[in-house]
Amino acid sequence: MTSPSFRPTPALIPLAVAFALAVVIRVQWYGFQSGDYRAFFSQWYDFIRANGGFSALRYRFADYNVPYLYLVALLTYLPVPVLAGIKTISVLGDLLLIVFVYKLVALKYPRGLPAFAAAAVVGLLPSVVMNGAVWGQCDSIYTAFGLGGLYFALRSRPWLSGVFFGLALAFKLQIVFLLPVLLVLVLCRRVPWRALLAIPVVVVVLDVPALLAGAGPAQLLSVYFDQVGEYSQLTLNAANVYQLFDFSSHLAAVRDIAVLITAELVAALVLYAVVTRARLTTTRVVLLGAVFAVLVPFCLPAMHERYFYLADVLSVVAAFHLPRRLWPVPVLVQFASAFSYLPFLADPQARQNTSEVVPFRLLALAMLAALVLLVWQLIGRADLAFLHSPRGSAKHGIGTRRRRVPGRRSPTVRLKVGTVRLAHRVGRPSRAPSLATCKSPAAAAAAETFRSMRGGSAQYRRTTPQWPN
Repeated sequence: MTSPSFRPTPALIPLAVAFALAVVIRVQWYGFQSGDYRAFFSQWYDFIRANGGFSALRYRFADYNVPYLYLVALLTYLPVPVLAGIKTISVLGDLLLIVFVYKLVALKYPRGLPAFAAAAVVGLLPSVVMNGAVWGQCDSIYTAFGLGGLYFALRSRPWLSGVFFGLALAFKLQIVFLLPVLLVLVLCRRVPWRALLAIPVVVVVLDVPALLAGAGPAQLLSVYFDQVGEYSQLTLNAANVYQLFDFSSHLAAVRDIAVLITAELVAALVLYAVVTRARLTTTRVVLLGAVFAVLVPFCLPAMHERYFYLADVLSVVAAFHLPRRLWPVPVLVQFASAFSYLPFLADPQARQNTSEVVPFRLLALAMLAALVLLVWQLIGRADLAFLHSPRGSAKHGIGTRRRRVPGRRSPTVRLKVGTVRLAHRVGRPSRAPSLATCKSPAAAAAAETFRSMRGGSAQYRRTTPQWPN
């Protein structure tokens, strides 16, 4: 039997237009040279080309980890302009990003158009377009791998999840904003702890080509340690808490206290998620990731405006999982992120630009409002719903099991095949007839199928945990 021909629904037309518009917008900005391109990316390209391509990786000339430099080195062997090549790397990261956005939303809506709509929205986000096609940054690459790691963890493929988190960490250190979610899944036994070993293994394996080129192990392992202490400012155009208060004095003490407070907040959320693991559904895991993606760069010092990139994307994914409650969150996050990009992009010749299109205090308040909405949805509304549920009400006692009401019968599932009717009471032994009492092959097959569903056959037994939505 041949499959019916594909007939596009009317909703697919605006989605196709949105994807085409995303491509056109990116191509239009291919000629723009940002300050980072002039000061860093083009200089790295020239250095690699002048020192023999991949052989140049034995030198320390960039503050990015080597996986991104592999891609830049590959450009030196291709007949493409350096600016177009750098932008193409970022745009390919955008493409991978929207694929995993689609997959994460499809976990909630396996059928229909919401997953396509989420991918289209992320492809058109101003901060996503500005980060890659305008700025030339590669934050979409580590974010795409991070979302891939989260997706495979939710699909109960822990080792593949660890590989993707390792790929994300190999490109950018900022993926640590999402790693507390993986820690929660490990502590709740949704992901085996052995799968975490894949993360450092992938990072080390990706360092092997640079080691073969002559780079020293200490040189490769110190990249992220040098990035941590590179900046002394409390904020670098990031819409975070340091835009709301004046911390001009005692900067060193404020930095240390801020790091400590951030670690305590993350630990408290991890503990809360572990204690309430009975409600750790797919939607709540996505929501937890969005909370960490906003909370950590909002509280940590020395954050760039680009460090909210993960929050820009995960806020959209979370809003599609809970559209009626979280639709303001991506609007607030995008308002804060997009307008924090503009001061630097407005003057591509300058590395630091202090002009404000929108006051940073207002942008920080918008990001704070988004964080409050996310935390309230994660903790406040969940606890209220739990207290009003039969399991958490005072009648039955919070955390206790509901008692069986005398005289109430268990729900019954009936299956009629041929002349045999099988009855199965939930929670009681199967009362399916034996194969000897079945008078027809169809009845015997039905009895065997029913008995197999009780756990006697590996064909019907679940081998991996199923995540509720």
